[in-house]
Amino acid sequence: MSQSMMSVSSLNTKIKSLLEATFLHIFVEGEVASVTYHTSGHVYLSLQDKESSIKCVMWRSAAAKLKFRIEKGMHLVIEGSVSVYTPRGEYQLYVVHAEPYGKGALALAYEQLKEKLKTKGYFDAHRKKPIPKHIHKLALVTAKESAALYDMLKIIEQRWPLLEVVIIDTLVQGEQAAAQMAKALRYADSLDVDVVVVGRGGGSSEDLWSFNEEAVADAIFMMHTPVVSAVGHEVDVMISDFVADLRAPTPSAAMEMILPDAREILYTLAQSSEQFTYAMAQKLQRLSRELRHTEEILLRSSPSKQLLAIEDKFVHLEAEFTKVMDYKLSRLTSVLPQLQSNFRQAMAFIVEQRSQYVKYMEQKHLMNDPKLQCHKGWSQTSVEGKLVELSNLEINQKFILQDASTRIEALCLAKT
Repeated sequence: MSQSMMSVSSLNTKIKSLLEATFLHIFVEGEVASVTYHTSGHVYLSLQDKESSIKCVMWRSAAAKLKFRIEKGMHLVIEGSVSVYTPRGEYQLYVVHAEPYGKGALALAYEQLKEKLKTKGYFDAHRKKPIPKHIHKLALVTAKESAALYDMLKIIEQRWPLLEVVIIDTLVQGEQAAAQMAKALRYADSLDVDVVVVGRGGGSSEDLWSFNEEAVADAIFMMHTPVVSAVGHEVDVMISDFVADLRAPTPSAAMEMILPDAREILYTLAQSSEQFTYAMAQKLQRLSRELRHTEEILLRSSPSKQLLAIEDKFVHLEAEFTKVMDYKLSRLTSVLPQLQSNFRQAMAFIVEQRSQYVKYMEQKHLMNDPKLQCHKGWSQTSVEGKLVELSNLEINQKFILQDASTRIEALCLAKT
């Protein structure tokens, strides 16, 4: 047996040693042919070009540092080392870092997260909460010793010193910053403040990256309190800016955007006071004129005034009546003797006429007296008080015969 003979394990071990010594730290460029995110946190992928491919693995510790998500078809530059998995004799590239080819990892991660959150509706205008017009209590989520906090407090003191401010200290950069900020935002949402401002001053893309983290975006989206994102300078646009209810170009600008200026309000109040004083003076003058006019109307239409007018009118009418009656009485006094004479003549004439009429009636009564008109042998026949003809009497019927002086009850015995 040849002394150069070795076992499979020995061969794979020697190859592994050789590869690791030769390809300890290399950069490989290629297109992602396939990628699998394992539940353990490891990422398994295959990198290829037009002629060949190589298997790659990124352990969980390295994968956690990725700012973007590796997807099939991406053109990547991979940093790592080559080794052999001795149980199967397979060599593969162990990835410690990956970058998009021709484009920074942060830029790609930014675009990926922006598109993801946009699809989930985080940027929809209809879900934006309005910033209150009058803010009494404000929470500032930022680094406690930062220049941004100093600038915001300075603007608050200048514009609206009556404001109650709650400062919530948090990291604003570094690996732990996103988690701390998300926790601080949730705490601020529980304080019953009117508005929450989250932000920091300017810096590099890496310094500001915490405001592009999904954890911060989720925290802002879930808040019930209106949120203002005030990060960096005007040219810096963060994911937090899209999710927040209002984006301010700088922390100082945020205070100027949401707080009133006390000096402007005092000036406005002074103007309003002058306008109010002028308006009240005008109104008082108008009301005084109306009051005088009403007083005159009341005086003209008061009961005492009306009674005096009626009394004057009554006196005038009384005088007129007395004058008229005196005139009529004077006339009647002059014609009274003639009237008395005419009255006596008229009464005498009437009495004479009535006397003659009475005599006429007496004569007529005498002429119509039945007793005077009855002739010898005259009588009238009646049955039960009613006059009847003799020819209408029945046999055995009782009847009455009566003349001017005698009344006889009779019975009809025969009729011819």
